[in-house]
Amino acid sequence: MKQVIGAITLVVPDYDEALAFYAGTLGFDVIEDTRLNETKRWVLVAPKGSTETRLLLARADGDAQAAAVGNQTGGRVFLFLHTDDFDRDHGAMSAAGVTFLEAPRTEPYGKVAVFRDPFGNKWDLIEHAAR
Repeated sequence: MKQVIGAITLVVPDYDEALAFYAGTLGFDVIEDTRLNETKRWVLVAPKGSTETRLLLARADGDAQAAAVGNQTGGRVFLFLHTDDFDRDHGAMSAAGVTFLEAPRTEPYGKVAVFRDPFGNKWDLIEHAAR
């Protein structure tokens, strides 16, 4: 039996603002954008070439969800964007205006730098070391 995580919900303040960053700035593919009702959409995005896990962009509904935008993990790195070429992607993301919180560093597990999306979520851009 094979199981995979199909999607992870990312609470955002606005669908279109989130799409502008994830699909526009980062170049993720929009897998689906379906209107469910007047205020709710089913919006799935994924990095180009990704075949399994997606991000479900969910517009905050109510004060509690709005308060969680950008802080779903209490300030820790929340998501990990794996790359096969750190320097290429770090350069492209920097040129596109992505906010990196640190200079790239090399760790025993690979090359990494933390960046923040416009909503406050922290991400690792990481190229794993050859094993």
